[in-house]
Amino acid sequence: MKTSDFYYDLPEELIAQTPVEPRDSSRMLVMNRQTGALEHKHFYDVIDYLNEGDCLILNDSRVLPARIYGIRENTGASVEFLLLRHIENKRWETLVKPGKKAKIGTKFTFGDGLMTCTVADITEEGNRIIDFECSGSFYENLDKLGQMPLPPYIHEKLKDKERYQTVYSRELGSAAAPTAGLHFTDELLDKIRKKGVNIGFVTLHVGLGTFRPVKVDDVTKHHMHSEHYELPQSTADLINRTKENGGRVISVGTTSCRTLETVAKKEGKICASEGWTDIFIYPGFKFEVLDGLITNFHLPESTLIMLVSAFAGFDNVMNAYKTAVAEKYRFFSFGDSMCIL
Repeated sequence: MKTSDFYYDLPEELIAQTPVEPRDSSRMLVMNRQTGALEHKHFYDVIDYLNEGDCLILNDSRVLPARIYGIRENTGASVEFLLLRHIENKRWETLVKPGKKAKIGTKFTFGDGLMTCTVADITEEGNRIIDFECSGSFYENLDKLGQMPLPPYIHEKLKDKERYQTVYSRELGSAAAPTAGLHFTDELLDKIRKKGVNIGFVTLHVGLGTFRPVKVDDVTKHHMHSEHYELPQSTADLINRTKENGGRVISVGTTSCRTLETVAKKEGKICASEGWTDIFIYPGFKFEVLDGLITNFHLPESTLIMLVSAFAGFDNVMNAYKTAVAEKYRFFSFGDSMCIL
């Protein structure tokens, strides 16, 4: 397939700039993936599509306030750092703008000396390996200094940092939010549990590669970025028990989906597993675990719309997106959702 096959025309005004309140009042396009039939609902209606004995798998990764601004020693120039990947101790791989001001050995200060750093190395891609220094907890200092790394298509300033976190986030490490989960409230999750739907967690730390465009014409030639995941024993047991009892495994988000399918492919079964995944899911992929997917509306020609098309069928998904545009759904990170069963 060609990358251009996954293009759709999206008016800029449909790109959501701010989240809706309350979280579960967003709209939800429900799709029957066998027939392609569509229903227009709100996210709080999701409970009507879940059955006793099903399980929801959520990604509990928490977004780092990963964008920080440093002052270059001697010159006083302002430079933006975006934390991409924790390496060890206080060493991070970062994206630095402008990169020319961050040569190896260059030192920077943050927050009037609250934190300092030195450029230790430069990767082949041009990212900087940075050694940070600070007194006390690095993450506490980062929380004071950092800003949420909102996607480039969001131009409004976020008033509340927690609105770019899911209500169940707990494992720090993502450079972007697993946005399908932003629609859940604690109250809705309680109602879902009371209905007899079980909830399990995986962790996949979302990298900025999720926003990188596919630059090759032939989809199969695209190389995916790598992200760290963990599937605990308790979640593996829940999934296996759900399958044995005839329930459905429903993934909340493409990140949870990629974690489950990675483990099934790598281990040959669902079991406790931890590692790095660069799995690329596009039409023709054979799903081993998923029975349902809750997800947002994704960018044209992105790996994420390709994943959704692999699960729900290319024609079904492209028709759904055309319908969503016509019905003026809100798109991308702070936008509306799809429930595909």
